[in-house]
Amino acid sequence: MARKETAADAANAGRLKQIALTYKMTRKADPKIGLVLAAVGIVTFGVLLAIGFLLGHPIYLGILGLLLAFLAMAIVFGRRAERAAFGQMEGQPGAAAAVLDNIGRGWTTTPAVAMNRSQDVVHRAVGKAGIVLVAEGNPNRVKGLLAAEKKKMARIVADVPVHDVLVGTGEGQVELKKLRTTMLKFPRVLTGPQVTATNDRLRAMGDLMSNMPLPKGPLPKGMRMPKGGRR
Repeated sequence: MARKETAADAANAGRLKQIALTYKMTRKADPKIGLVLAAVGIVTFGVLLAIGFLLGHPIYLGILGLLLAFLAMAIVFGRRAERAAFGQMEGQPGAAAAVLDNIGRGWTTTPAVAMNRSQDVVHRAVGKAGIVLVAEGNPNRVKGLLAAEKKKMARIVADVPVHDVLVGTGEGQVELKKLRTTMLKFPRVLTGPQVTATNDRLRAMGDLMSNMPLPKGPLPKGMRMPKGGRR
C-alpha cells in the first residue's frame, strides 16, 4: 500500500513540476498570462456566486463557481501555452516534424525524407488520407524537393493519393499551429490494411536519412547535410 502511495505522490509531483515548467515557458512569450488567468478565475467565480445569492443558494453555487473557475483557468492556460509553444517553434527547421509526431493515432511519420544544404526539408506522414508530404523552408527552393518526392511516390505507390503541405505564414502556406487540423481534414480514402501495405512499401524503398540518426523535434540550426544528401 505504501509503495502505491509513494508512486502516486511521485506522479503528482511530476505533474506539478511539468505544469510549473509550462507556466514559466508560457510567461516568457506571454507576460500577461498570470493576470489573464486570475481575471478568468475571479470573473467565473464571481458570476456564479452572484447567481447563487439571487437564487438563495450562495454556498452551492459558490462551490460550483470555484470548480468552474479552475476549469476555465485550465482551458485558457492550455490554449495560451499551446500558442506560446508554437510561437517559439515557428521558423525553426524540423518544427513541423515535432507537430506530426503528435498528430494522433493512425499516422506514421517519417521526418526529413528529403533535405538540402539550406535546411529546407520535407517530412512524410502516412495515414488513411494517403501520403502527406509536409515541407518547410524557402517556398521556391522547397518546391523542387516536393516535386522529386512526388515522382518517387508515383513510382512506388502510384495507387495512393499524395497531398502536399507547405508550412509557413505566406500565401498558400499553412501556419504551424494549423498543421494538425489541416492534416485531419484530408478525406480518408484508405483502409487500415492499405495503410500498412503503403508503409511497408515505403519502408522497403528507404529514405534519404535512413543511415543518419536524427534528433527528435526541431533540427539544430548548425546542422549540416553530408555531400551525398543534397538534391
